[in-house]
Amino acid sequence: MAIRVKGSTTGAISDAQGMYSINAPEGSVLIFSFIGYNTKEVTVGGQSVINVSLDVAQAQLEQVVVIGYGTAQKRDLTGSIVSIKGSEVADKPSANPITSLQGRVAGLTIVNNGRMNTDPDIRIRGTNTINGVKPIFVVDGIINDNINFINPADIASMEILKDPSSLAIFGVRGANGVIIISTKKAAAGQTAINFNSTVGIKKVTDRIKLTDAAQFKTLFDEQLANQGNPAYDYTNWQANTNWQDQIFQDGVLNYNNLSISNATDKNKFYAGMGYTTEQGLIKHEKLQKITINLNNELQVSKALKFGVNFSGYRALLPVTKDVGGAINAAPIAPVYNEEYGLYHTLPSFQRAQVFNPMYDVELRKGIARNLEYRAVGSVFGELKLMRDLTFRASFFVDYGFNVNRSYTPLITFYNPEINPPRDSVTKLTSVSQEQNIYTKVQSDYLLTYKRSFGHHNITALGGFTTYYNSYEKTSSTVQQQKGRPIPNDHRFWYANGNIGDATTLRGDGRAWDMATLSYLVRALYGYKNKYLLNASYRLDGSNAFQAIGNQWQRFAAAGVAWVASEEDYLKDVSWLQYLKFKGSYGVLGNQNVGDRRYPAYPSLTGANSGIFGDNIVVALQPEYFVDPDLHWETARSWEAGFELTTLGNRLRAEVNYYNKLTKDILVIIPATGLSGGVGEMKNAGTVSNKGFELMLNWADKVGEHWSYNISGNLTTIKNKVEALNRKGFNIIDGPSWTQEGYPIGYFHGYIHDGIYQTQEEIMKSPVNELGEVKPGDIKYRDVNGDGKINADDRTIIGNPTPDFTYGITATVSYKQLDFGIEGQGVYGNEIFRSWGNISTFAQMNYPLYRMDRWHGVGTSNWEPILHTGRGNNTYNSTYNIEDGSYFRIRNVQLGYTFSRKQLDRIGLQSLRLFANAQNVKTFKRNSGYTPEFAGGSTSFGVDNGSYPLPAIYSFGVNVNF
Repeated sequence: MAIRVKGSTTGAISDAQGMYSINAPEGSVLIFSFIGYNTKEVTVGGQSVINVSLDVAQAQLEQVVVIGYGTAQKRDLTGSIVSIKGSEVADKPSANPITSLQGRVAGLTIVNNGRMNTDPDIRIRGTNTINGVKPIFVVDGIINDNINFINPADIASMEILKDPSSLAIFGVRGANGVIIISTKKAAAGQTAINFNSTVGIKKVTDRIKLTDAAQFKTLFDEQLANQGNPAYDYTNWQANTNWQDQIFQDGVLNYNNLSISNATDKNKFYAGMGYTTEQGLIKHEKLQKITINLNNELQVSKALKFGVNFSGYRALLPVTKDVGGAINAAPIAPVYNEEYGLYHTLPSFQRAQVFNPMYDVELRKGIARNLEYRAVGSVFGELKLMRDLTFRASFFVDYGFNVNRSYTPLITFYNPEINPPRDSVTKLTSVSQEQNIYTKVQSDYLLTYKRSFGHHNITALGGFTTYYNSYEKTSSTVQQQKGRPIPNDHRFWYANGNIGDATTLRGDGRAWDMATLSYLVRALYGYKNKYLLNASYRLDGSNAFQAIGNQWQRFAAAGVAWVASEEDYLKDVSWLQYLKFKGSYGVLGNQNVGDRRYPAYPSLTGANSGIFGDNIVVALQPEYFVDPDLHWETARSWEAGFELTTLGNRLRAEVNYYNKLTKDILVIIPATGLSGGVGEMKNAGTVSNKGFELMLNWADKVGEHWSYNISGNLTTIKNKVEALNRKGFNIIDGPSWTQEGYPIGYFHGYIHDGIYQTQEEIMKSPVNELGEVKPGDIKYRDVNGDGKINADDRTIIGNPTPDFTYGITATVSYKQLDFGIEGQGVYGNEIFRSWGNISTFAQMNYPLYRMDRWHGVGTSNWEPILHTGRGNNTYNSTYNIEDGSYFRIRNVQLGYTFSRKQLDRIGLQSLRLFANAQNVKTFKRNSGYTPEFAGGSTSFGVDNGSYPLPAIYSFGVNVNF
């Protein structure tokens, strides 16, 4: 048991028998606490012995969580809100804290990306629409679409809202889920200075397996022979280059954070500052970022309170590179020619399409300067009108300003096949310049009524909120003046006619703005802490549909819960501490439809021109016609489940079934013969997502010094497009199709049914109408059984949405030592591999699996013959499909927290050292760098040789003065 004097640093720890000794003056307050039990406070009188007994805690139930426009105790909720403490992600190095939630929350799917400054792909309870699927963020009250400006060390808590009863209060923004982030505030009665620092290294652990020079020559020679072409002359191409080794590096990262807080009865002040430097996995990629977080709260009187928050951000963004060149470049090409001091060109069979990978890495290093600035601030005033009635007015502003400048240098390669051997790739220098500004302004005016009387508890909220956001961008380019290259110095990277050729100066720009006005009400009611009701309603008005008079939409939800364990006949059941049954239903909205911000205001596009005499008049027509009933998308969502705490509070479980039907999805219906070639925008789509969520947690203490915790979660996902205008209508994005009756973004193609071994087998097989086939070609399945292979035999060949996702976390501590491990994975999804395929435009390096190609009867029944002219082998098929299931050891951490006795010697309040390993090992079956691939709503899970996800090994320190 821990004992400390309230408002001071004096403390003690009891022994196994509960004995303790502490110096506490009369009138002071002792705080007694222990894991799994309720904290108790006792005022010291004249006694010399104070005995206390602690009640078993219902910590998860009494926990206060942040909900939309307020807070509530978790026990009073009727839906599924998961709260994550900031301390749980603060010591896991990541510039974006959301990445650390991967595998931690049921219903939350996160696809991480190893590329710096790239947001993870986040989906809550599936892919809800063919348009935007990203949830919104609410940071200290302001609604946002990203959290790049937040320092992970300044986060106090994150709440993930998934169910309709908690999301309906967000109206037209709630359908895709909400992540609420609260930053740290000063704790009452103390001054604290905290410093934490992490230093680490990031590595590429899983590389794509490609042929080396000898293997490449074997396959290329065989391919040329198969095609009847002469052998290639390798005289100038005798290298054996591993291009992945050339471009990759072990990147170093360093995160430093300092915070100071002070609190009195009247004033609470917190200041945090962070500085981050991080190198990428490809040479010369580097991120530098500075963050500032300030907040102050002043209690003017018992009835009046004011507060201010500010978050500032400045980042010098990395010039990120791609890995495609290293995958495609032939290994027979040398890297560099020492005699001429030039990087080597690639062989003629790929020179026009593929550059030496060092072109991007070395020759174009430092050719861009991209700066991001962000200032997010808010002020609020809170007035207690009566004992139970509070009015709060808040005003928020988010201002972002980005400046991007890039330079195209003169670049020359060494080419041994020309004389002199200098091959100029770029002959003119040029400069591109871009600036963009985005602004968000939000104001909330809320009345909150909170009262308990008898067995009744009620919290009611009402008010209105406004939101305005805008964006504007200008860009320009200029080329060099004749004979006067623009210097490769960022002081000259400005698009103007003095530095460059004024006749080549070009400019462009765009802008948009949106505004909403919303009215909202919500009521939380509880009777005897066992019968709970949650109801909310929101009326959203938007200028996006003002032209057709549909600017108002209504959203609402209701949730009920029964805390069965509060019933008299269950209170004495020794093994049952808590049991709640819950359910909710709501209508949610989605205005996150990508770049189509004004659906009722179609853009103008070119149409047939008219000729009047000698004049040609250019005609314009709307991009589409507008359905007069057009409105934002809506989702009918419901869930049902239960929460259980049992076995002496050791075991906690939560099970939910969710069912979300997104209706009125915005779709552009193709033109018919009567529409003059112009389609129509309608609410014509429906997508369903349903499944189960299971969360389990076991916590216990063994003896005096040992404690452990094991938790796990599992989410099933069943996604289906229920309607999309009409049967047969589909949205095609490469191999990804979205069509009624199938999962959204499913992979469409032929089924690989083996390799034709002989001409006799071809004659006995269904007739291939796709083109001529010969032995060694892929044999496709006759799906419809009509004896022919044609486009009608294409079908679903893979689903990028997994059957289920899961995560597991285990921690154990002994005295001051703690150890934790996290794992996460997905099962049942497929990946479409788009790299390593046959190209008719250039010869690329071969994936190593092509060594198993067909080169005679019986040599292979999967890998086709080496031949770029066999068009039959280039169709999308299960040949491109790989298993996307994987399990990853996500995080391993070992930490040591110094004891009070040790700290007294060095004059610190607390000190913790920790070592951390992220992405230690991924057990996967695909051939790419990683098994997880982000994307849009209708195209995801496609592996195009994406950027690797690194393993990160780090060491950190966290100290309080």
